[in-house]
Amino acid sequence: MKHKGLYFMVALALAGAGAVHAQDSTASTGSSDSAAAPAWPNGFDDRWYIAPTIGGYYNDTDRNTHSRQFYYGLGVGKFFTPNLSLDLFADRTKRKADHGGTWASNTVGVAARYYYGSNGWRPYLLGGVMGSYHKNAMDSGWAPAAELGLGLSKAIAESSDIRVEGGYRYDWDNKSQPTKSGYGDWFLGLSIVSRFGAVPAAPAPAPVAPAPAPAPAPVQEAPAPQKVVIDLRGVNFKFDFPKKGQVHASEIGKALAVPTSDSIAILDQAVDTLKRYPDVHVTVAGYTDSKGTEAYNQALSERRAQIVYDYLTSHGIDASRLEGPIGHGENDPIGDNSTDAGRAQNRRVELQVQQ
Repeated sequence: MKHKGLYFMVALALAGAGAVHAQDSTASTGSSDSAAAPAWPNGFDDRWYIAPTIGGYYNDTDRNTHSRQFYYGLGVGKFFTPNLSLDLFADRTKRKADHGGTWASNTVGVAARYYYGSNGWRPYLLGGVMGSYHKNAMDSGWAPAAELGLGLSKAIAESSDIRVEGGYRYDWDNKSQPTKSGYGDWFLGLSIVSRFGAVPAAPAPAPVAPAPAPAPAPVQEAPAPQKVVIDLRGVNFKFDFPKKGQVHASEIGKALAVPTSDSIAILDQAVDTLKRYPDVHVTVAGYTDSKGTEAYNQALSERRAQIVYDYLTSHGIDASRLEGPIGHGENDPIGDNSTDAGRAQNRRVELQVQQ
């Protein structure tokens, strides 16, 4: 069982590294669009959380213990990117030996989880390193250990998630039995993730103080509020798309630049943000680059706004929360229209938070 478990750990590590590299490579190819402010201060929920855990082991037969037993533990962690979290954790289990007595293990370590998707059930890869303190009739002491696994996570409240994960933990214990060393155990665990603190709010415009005047000055109008948008940076449109008649949500793949999966993931994250903040209302506004006539670009910007509007409503966002869709044509560029990269930035849609 030990050798099969080690092969499984190596296979999981190679598959996970390849998947993470592929996602990072595609994500880096199309993220130079609009410079809009995110709904979260850092673009994602980076609050600290605790994660109490319960689960069970299927033990290595070389342990000479009962085949199954429970474990329990506690983790503390946070997300450092929208897809990566790190947990410091401790857990404990107590096995009954086949010939009497017990075999207790107290483990402390750090675990990384890499998530895929942006809302709903999010699959993830798990990897961890730790130290395990063993105590039994033969001996006691510390040994290194490592684990690999797969899991699913889902938000069940504004500040709470549920995690279900399974995998393989290998322990390099060479003291507990005189003729055997190294044990691999399969595990299955359930965690409730609870975040600390208030939900971060979208950044508010900074107030502008009037300049001091040596003498009474005429009354001035208050400065216009800063535009706050839900970040759609990375949602790229092909040049001159969508065409007429292609504004339904099911046609969005024809309008988005390749790879379309990058843009769809960002739109799904915007849907998730709007669902987390049901009181937020937004204006769906489309823009183009400067190629073409003003009249043509006006119609094109309206089609871009319409296809994003339809995507939001088809994924559960009530139309009463959406203003528009409206088009601004080639107005308000955020990139240099004299370069290909700048024009790509200007082919965009913004979700402008109503204030």
